[in-house]
Amino acid sequence: MSNTGFWGSFAKRLLSFCLVFLGLIAIAPQMRAADNSEDYDSYKLRFDAYWFYVQPSGTFFGTRGNGSFNLNSDVNFQTYSTITGKIDWKFTRKNHLFFAAIPFEHSRSFVTNRSINFQGQTFDVGLNASADLQVNVYAPGYQYDIIRRKRGHLGFQIQLNLFDIQGSISAAAQVVNGAQQTAHRAEGSLRAPLPVAGPDLRLYLLPHSSRLFVTGNLLGMYFFGYGNFLSTLDTVGLTLNQHFAIRGGYQLGNRLNVNTKTDQIGINLTSKGPVVGAEVSF
Repeated sequence: MSNTGFWGSFAKRLLSFCLVFLGLIAIAPQMRAADNSEDYDSYKLRFDAYWFYVQPSGTFFGTRGNGSFNLNSDVNFQTYSTITGKIDWKFTRKNHLFFAAIPFEHSRSFVTNRSINFQGQTFDVGLNASADLQVNVYAPGYQYDIIRRKRGHLGFQIQLNLFDIQGSISAAAQVVNGAQQTAHRAEGSLRAPLPVAGPDLRLYLLPHSSRLFVTGNLLGMYFFGYGNFLSTLDTVGLTLNQHFAIRGGYQLGNRLNVNTKTDQIGINLTSKGPVVGAEVSF
């Protein structure tokens, strides 16, 4: 889906977008605020940060179908913690620009329980090996609130998920069953911009109070023969004061399926788990 030339061109466009986005944030305090005091959810800038307890699962497929390894049955990847964040600029009552980031990075030592072939390297049964997984997602986007009332909104989001995925297996030189095994390593990477879209909801549950609310979104896209993507974040929130709220819930960080092509790996990856965090609004 991407090659060096395309990715370089796309990176330049992304940099331009980020510079414009940061410029807009810089001038936002100087802009005259819209009269939206009737909304419980009234703000100009909002920062969200979450602790994400990730449960990763999935399979890496080598280029040209050159072998595979499974994060669970082969590597026995376990849950781990990471931090996710989002900046939301609501520049009119119904229009938003935002930028979100979800970094994943995890390593695991294991003993091979089968002969694993990946990217032209074979890891025999009984080897002491290690696996590394890195999945970084950066997502600039736009949201329009189709319905916005005092007690919440129903909006529609469009965002571009920029994936930087790397997976590897390595083993040091060692003796297994009396045979000398040389050190070897196999790795694959995938860098791809994937557009997604879907609804976003916030609803304040009490008729005359902004104290308790629920949020949810569902973003996805089907890329025909190439693959598909799905993510969701659903939380319950408690407003502590005008600027601060705490939230907790569940996040399907991503369910990504990218079919292998001749020049890149294929991947079937799911990252999900509970989230706890806070939002700060101005």
